[in-house]
Amino acid sequence: MTTGSTTSTLHLDARAVKVLAHPLRSRLLGALRIGGPATATALAERLGTNSGATSYHLRKLESVGIVEETGEGHGKERPWRASTDMHSFTQRDVAYDPDGQAAADWLRRHYLRSFLDRYGGWLDAQAAWPLEWQEVADSGDYLLRVSPRRLAELEAEMRMLFERYRDPDPDDPDALPVEYHHHAFPLGTAPR
Repeated sequence: MTTGSTTSTLHLDARAVKVLAHPLRSRLLGALRIGGPATATALAERLGTNSGATSYHLRKLESVGIVEETGEGHGKERPWRASTDMHSFTQRDVAYDPDGQAAADWLRRHYLRSFLDRYGGWLDAQAAWPLEWQEVADSGDYLLRVSPRRLAELEAEMRMLFERYRDPDPDDPDALPVEYHHHAFPLGTAPR
């Protein structure tokens, strides 16, 4: 597992995947990434839990480099932040660890449910947004025919493209956080 600055991607090993695969820990990380640094007390209030549980789970996330203290504040009122903007893991990272495989499956399904909730919220609220946003905040899909090698090339190109757009243009007052998803998976049955 490697860590970096707040604009890097943290690659999770099997241990980190297992630590993150917990409902409150996943929610804590999401709250810090979306809402920015916060104390355990503030996070507990926001997420409807208690500060003892929040502190415990923040320490667990810290143990694998997912979150960190900001170095500000004092006593129990020390703010936490996500150590990076993004994280990643692959099936290879957990392939020989049954608990890691179960944790990775839980995380992927958790991310899917969370996405459905947020996207459903957008669909419910989109009519209140300016037409300019409604027009570009859309969805679509593509059916491709590629080998694993070509799909890996496409994924690498997409990551490079997303990196170009991650930091907002300081001269663009209309820039807002936007969630962008893509999912790639083969159709049909597994080859023998």
